[in-house]
Amino acid sequence: MQQSQAPGAAPGFTPLPDMNLLPALDALLRAGSVAGAAAELNVSPSAMSRTLARLRRVVGDPLLVPSGRGLTLTPRAHGMQPRVQAALNTAVAALRPPREVELATLEREFRIRTNDGIAMSLGAPLLALVAREAPGVRLRLLPEGDEDPADLRTHVDLDVGELPDPLPHDVRSSALGEHRHVAVARADAEFAREPLTPRRFAGLPHITVTRRGRTYSVVDERLAELGLRRDVLATAPTYAAACFFALRTDALALVPSEVAAEAARVMPLAVLEIPLELPVATTGMAWHVRVDTDPAHRWLRGAVARAAAEVDPDRAGIKRSGAGGAATATP
Repeated sequence: MQQSQAPGAAPGFTPLPDMNLLPALDALLRAGSVAGAAAELNVSPSAMSRTLARLRRVVGDPLLVPSGRGLTLTPRAHGMQPRVQAALNTAVAALRPPREVELATLEREFRIRTNDGIAMSLGAPLLALVAREAPGVRLRLLPEGDEDPADLRTHVDLDVGELPDPLPHDVRSSALGEHRHVAVARADAEFAREPLTPRRFAGLPHITVTRRGRTYSVVDERLAELGLRRDVLATAPTYAAACFFALRTDALALVPSEVAAEAARVMPLAVLEIPLELPVATTGMAWHVRVDTDPAHRWLRGAVARAAAEVDPDRAGIKRSGAGGAATATP
């Protein structure tokens, strides 16, 4: 006899059975009796008898048959029992809220996109934290390029840096902190012995960081307001390269303060305050809603936030301009 199809169903489509029968089937196979299964599921014996009748029609087997004064499982029922219990456990687990992640046994790879400056300053404390708390986790730091937040939907787990505004509706974000730019120069350079004034700052050759080769920025706007211009000796593709350029020339490299602090820790560089009122940039992290409630990803976001809090951008000893460490805007 040909099985009837649901209206509008594709040829060959087999309708799913009533999945509400699964808990009853599991209880019946374990209890081996209608009364025992009814008591377990808190229903009447007559209701369980009707459910058993439905199960017999669906399965095509009597499942429980008389044996003396009780019932016994058929061979088909015996064979089904472990698969039914496993299916029910899997279904229940799928519908439960995610458990807290076991960091000690977590094995996961996370892809984090960021620029080299953040990698320089944030990378070491983040790696130390990961090694200490989740030694099975591996981080893959991806370089910035033509950043598209849509990449978070597929192959990027976390974006860290200056985030675009607005972000797509399906992307979440959190602020990590603010950063400002400073200048680095050879520690033995004559001009690095004293704090900079706007005129001295403009008179020195500059190295700026840009992936697109642009030389005009808000620094030039602030200098123009004072009637000053600067000479951009070179542009560098990364902050690390800019620091190396400054180390071997008589030029200033303009980099974020946390990058300057990290570079000055391992290189003979002086860190100088830029004597201009420059805007402060906000650093944040962004992720797709697909991982918003994932316990492992939630831990990763917390780890990044804690590592960022450890970064001290002023630990290199910045030579500041003007009295009391405040920047001055007079040449």
